Amino acid sequence: MRSPTAEEMRKILIIGPGGAGKSTVAKQLGKLLHIKVRHLDRFYWQPGWVASPKDRWLKTVDDLLRQEAWIIDGNYSGTLETRVQACDTVIFLDLPRLLCIARIFKRLMLYRNASRPDMAEGCREHFSFEFVRWVWDYSQRTRPKVIALLQVNSEHKQIFWLRSRAEVETFLRRMEVALR
Repeated sequence: MRSPTAEEMRKILIIGPGGAGKSTVAKQLGKLLHIKVRHLDRFYWQPGWVASPKDRWLKTVDDLLRQEAWIIDGNYSGTLETRVQACDTVIFLDLPRLLCIARIFKRLMLYRNASRPDMAEGCREHFSFEFVRWVWDYSQRTRPKVIALLQVNSEHKQIFWLRSRAEVETFLRRMEVALR
């Protein structure tokens, strides 16, 4: 893994399956780089897990991308290509699905009947078989599309493809050292 170059990181996109740690990494990077973190879940979902209307969602994403600096975490494949085009850095948390599933259940217990800090108000944590299945199927359904998109953009984007907890920890430590 090459060393991160913090001065080139002003618009950072963090993607990966549910439970990979996108929000946690986003918060840590936000503190290190002094860049505002934007969790897409907070913008997409309305109270009671109601999805935003498509036109409003697209405008919201466009408004977020126009800001001078940002860290955005989340998937939402309908806007992924636009977000990749707008960013200078992509962090792809490509962690094993069993780890992601375990983290989802841990999160479920930790925030049971409450909204997570990175989630929209009124969206209480709850078990969803569809979400577990989406995470389980991510490596076959979504991952190949993400990899293809990153390959197309690899020449003009700083891309960090992190495949394990150890790689994530190493990346964050290198960021800390680079900013001292």
